[in-house]
Order: sequence, then C-alpha cells, then structure tokens
Amino acid sequence: MDKTPRPRFSRAPAVVAGALLAALGVGLPTSAASQSLRGSTASLDRQNRMAKEHAYTFIDEGDRVRYFASQGWLVRIEPNSDFALKGVSYPYARPEVALFVQRLGSQYRAACGEPLVVTSLTRPLTGQPVNASDRSVHPTGMALDLRTPRTRVCRSWLEGVLLSLERGGVIEATLERFPVHYHVAVYPRQYASYVAALQTRGGTTATKSVTTMAEREAYTVRRGDSLWAIARNHGTTVDELRNRNRLAGSQIYVGQVLNLPVGS
Repeated sequence: MDKTPRPRFSRAPAVVAGALLAALGVGLPTSAASQSLRGSTASLDRQNRMAKEHAYTFIDEGDRVRYFASQGWLVRIEPNSDFALKGVSYPYARPEVALFVQRLGSQYRAACGEPLVVTSLTRPLTGQPVNASDRSVHPTGMALDLRTPRTRVCRSWLEGVLLSLERGGVIEATLERFPVHYHVAVYPRQYASYVAALQTRGGTTATKSVTTMAEREAYTVRRGDSLWAIARNHGTTVDELRNRNRLAGSQIYVGQVLNLPVGS
C-alpha cells in the first residue's frame, strides 16, 4: 500500500448497482460521510493489530512463502471462470482469503458478467513495491489487491460490497492511487465466522441462491480427504476435478480450495 492520501470514490452508486446489492442481501453504506475507501493511519493500525492477534508472521522471502504453503498455512489460489490472477508473483494466501476470493468472484461475475481480477496476494518483504508501506500486511498472506472495474456500475457494485463488509468488521478496504486498485485486508477469524453465520441463517431467497452457488463452486480440503472421496460426495468425477483445478495428478493438501462444477 502506498503512503499518499487516498481520494474518496464517487458517492452516488448507480441505481442498477443498488438493485444488484439488494438482490445479494448486501446493504449499501448508510451515509457517504461515515463510509469511504480512504486509507488512513488508523486503518493500517487495525490491519497490523489483526495480524498480531492472529500471530501471523511477516514473511521475508519468496522461499518462505512456498514453505508456508507446503505446511498448509497458505493455500494456492487457482483462477476459474469467476476470477483471474494478473501479475501475481506468489499465488498463495490464507485459507480465508481464498474463500473471500471465491465468494466475491462468484457474486461479482453474477452481477457484472465478467471475472473479478486479482492483481496481488501474498508478497514477501523482499518483494514489496517501492511505494509500499513498511506496515503493509501483504507479507502475512491476509491481504489481496483487486483491479478496479472498467464500468461505473461495476465499480459502484464492488465498492458497495467492500464497504458493507468493512462496516461489518470482517475486512479493511482501501482505494489506492498509484496504481489505482483496491487493497483488501481480510480478517480471517472474523470473515470465517461471518460466512458460517450466513450459512446458518440462510438469509433471503436471493441471498440463498447466490450463497449456494458460491459454496457449490468452492470446497476447502480437510484432513483425510482424497480427490476420489470429494468427487463422490459432490456428484462429479476425479477427471472433472483435475481439469477444473488444473491438477497434474491426484495429490491435494489440507486447506487447499478446490473449484467444483456448478450444480454438483
């Protein structure tokens, strides 16, 4: 994240974006004065405090990123039809970040008809850009960057969702200027609890349909799982899972997020 002051984004979401948010069960900000994507020292403080509460390591080098992944502390993020990775040097993140990308990507594609674009995930300290804050949480694996949508309607939709989640205390989102993008720090325990509550509560019919679609397309590997068992339990085949997740073989690891065929 850069250290320069951040601008406020347009404070009048399009009517279409509002309708899309309502259909997803996501509330728009109550007032433009109380909600913005402007970064601040307080925002950095909250992100760093959350990283410390989770006892996260600020990873120093690329080899350590891969080591964390080998231990299951980070998971590999595999793109699908809902989201793409562009310019991502280390496609790894905390499991909850993977869940966030899966869910947001599915909802964004349903709302805008195009994939969400992720431009950065875990970055080691030695791989941070020159304008990054020395307090950035990218080296912990709990942050990601998103490309700004091309259309005003989709920008308004995405900003409304990010602000709603920030207001709920599960993420911290900032509109960065150089280059322009959204920086999102996901609070792992808080976000996992939020998703669990959504699944338990069920929500409105519209929210159920979107949540069900997102959950059908994502499965987090648990201890004792195998591709064969996952395929059997979700009504698909091992070959289909391999193809959809670009797997060369049958090896999977705990915490890995697999994309499942829609409707499985």
